Amino acid sequence: MEEYLVNSQINTSNKMCSSQEKQTCKNLKRTYDAAEESFNGRQDKHQPTHTVENLHQCDHCEKSFRLSQNLKVHQRIHTGEKPYLCDQCGKSFMKSDSLKVHQRIHTGEKPYLCDQCGKSFMKSDSLKVHQRIHTGEKPYLCDHCEKSFRLSQNLKVHQRIHTGEKPYLCDQCGKSFTQSKDLKAHQRIHTGEKPYICDQCGKSFTQSKDLKAHQCIHTGEKPYVCDQCGKSFTQSKDLKAHQCIHTGEKPYVCDQCGKSFTQSQNLKVHQRIHTGEKPYLCDQCGKSFSVLQNLKVHLCIHTGEKPYVCDHCGKSFTQSKNLKAHQRIHTGEKPYVCDQCGKSFTQSKNLKAHQRIHTGEKPYVCDQCGKSFMRSDSLKIHQHIHTGEKPYLCDQCGKSFTHSQNLKVHQHFHTTLETTV
Repeated sequence: MEEYLVNSQINTSNKMCSSQEKQTCKNLKRTYDAAEESFNGRQDKHQPTHTVENLHQCDHCEKSFRLSQNLKVHQRIHTGEKPYLCDQCGKSFMKSDSLKVHQRIHTGEKPYLCDQCGKSFMKSDSLKVHQRIHTGEKPYLCDHCEKSFRLSQNLKVHQRIHTGEKPYLCDQCGKSFTQSKDLKAHQRIHTGEKPYICDQCGKSFTQSKDLKAHQCIHTGEKPYVCDQCGKSFTQSKDLKAHQCIHTGEKPYVCDQCGKSFTQSQNLKVHQRIHTGEKPYLCDQCGKSFSVLQNLKVHLCIHTGEKPYVCDHCGKSFTQSKNLKAHQRIHTGEKPYVCDQCGKSFTQSKNLKAHQRIHTGEKPYVCDQCGKSFMRSDSLKIHQHIHTGEKPYLCDQCGKSFTHSQNLKVHQHFHTTLETTV
């Protein structure tokens, strides 16, 4: 067991020694005046201070202390005793100094002042951590990737990236998280709680960062500016994602299929294709979705809401992106150009579908017969062969079809017949 004395007693004993010849105790470098008394004689009296017999040992965990008072304080960890009570809120503490620090919450006292920026703190260690902002000190180093942090807690959270540890588990759906704050934010999906409310329009949010981003709509503020092209954004994450356009970087790679993404969130959404996870559930009809935005769009079916209105023709849409695509009909804009043949399109998805003509890619595969298709809607139409479903119904005679195009051809016969008659 380590043998030790408190520094204050070492300092006190040193002051008692004269400037004459000195000899030193090997345990604490305590010095003795050899002229007044033999070193060996005094050392015999002094050394028992270091022995086990003079230490006060905890009978719960065998930790030992030189002072009995320190042992008493320590034992409160085992007994749970908290004798120091706050007279403001009733909260109790094991140590008197912990109570003093706590009481500053009620008094507002912040005695520890930063000499760089004037910011004040209730605790001295909070000031020390804050000062690292000014000094740039990041003393907590990751031994996996050498990334460094100002706070030990931030290092612990970061290391879970390497270990894969996600200790915070949702008791509703079983999803796990690396941080407790992420679990709390996630649980609001289940509870429906949206505690962050916009004072301009009353819209509410599950996370404070989403409220801040939303408020930029009212203020028009876009504080995050791209230094390459000058484009500005309301959120830093959007700027980072945008900058990947210039660098070509796609750092988030799917370990299932190798597809890479500019944003971690896009990778998470993509991985649900492999896992089949659809965490966003419609409370109206029970349909589930892998992407929250898709649920929001789906809910408009039930509410009938189409908040995005074209100022040219008055047509309304459930999504802003659909309105933007529609408005290109009026403007004639076709910004998505095929680099193989020069054909241009109003929407990026149409360009992607077109490019498969050149590449021959057919990513949509029928799980019944293995036939593959370039477009998802072509696969859906094909699957009607297996299911027997004919969703396109003629309102004239009741005949149904698997293809909308076949219905249109059929309806032409009714029109021709009416003209002939």
